[in-house]
Amino acid sequence: MKPPVLILRTAGTNCDYETGCAFEMAGAQVDRVHVNALTSGQKSLMDYRILALPGGFSYGDDIAAGKVLANELKHKLMDELRRFIEAGRPVIGICNGFQVLVKAGLLPALDGPGGAQAATLTNNDSGKFEDRWTCLAPDPESRCIFTEGIGGQITLPVAHGEGKFVTKDRETLDRLRANGQVALRYVAPEGEARYPWNPNGSVDHVAGICDPTGRVFGLMPHPERHCLPTQHPRWTREGLKPRGDGLAIFENAVRYAKET
Repeated sequence: MKPPVLILRTAGTNCDYETGCAFEMAGAQVDRVHVNALTSGQKSLMDYRILALPGGFSYGDDIAAGKVLANELKHKLMDELRRFIEAGRPVIGICNGFQVLVKAGLLPALDGPGGAQAATLTNNDSGKFEDRWTCLAPDPESRCIFTEGIGGQITLPVAHGEGKFVTKDRETLDRLRANGQVALRYVAPEGEARYPWNPNGSVDHVAGICDPTGRVFGLMPHPERHCLPTQHPRWTREGLKPRGDGLAIFENAVRYAKET
């Protein structure tokens, strides 16, 4: 059985087709659903096994990146989102989706989903939109189900203007580390991950985090843009891999949904 995935979209979402394609490659059944279909009751989140918030510029990133959609989720759908998460169903937010999850209080969710916002994604230190390939390393201590079994470095592209991850204070960052909630970090092939290897200046080089359950995951890089090996810009020089580095993230979610 192919687990059904809800790809949430709204005005300004532009990575829903790519994200859906990645989940289909991983063995899932995909349904692209507008947020209005959920808030009106036309569709029910509980009919799905995985929720994905794809990248883009939801509502034109008015006020701040992802803020309007985050408010929509927080004030119109939070009870349903809590039920979905408490039922053990995976959630992934990519780029703008990560910004939405953080600003809705669904990440890092140290005190439960929908609580007070404890982190944010803000303007890149470079002061410009960053569109480049990055090197990443999963944290071996992370409890994130999406990065489970991924060893060594992987390469994924970023494309964002507000991707700098910061926590409200040092104590919050320490809690994320201690809880195994830091899932991915920017790294350099050699030495420290300074700019441009850390493309936005994120604290502790954080590229992605999960909630305390490990089932809600947000990241700024785009795994859906490196599921095919030919999507890497250097494949003709470095050799063709059997698969793109991002596919495992979607396969882990689909496998988890099938087993639970």
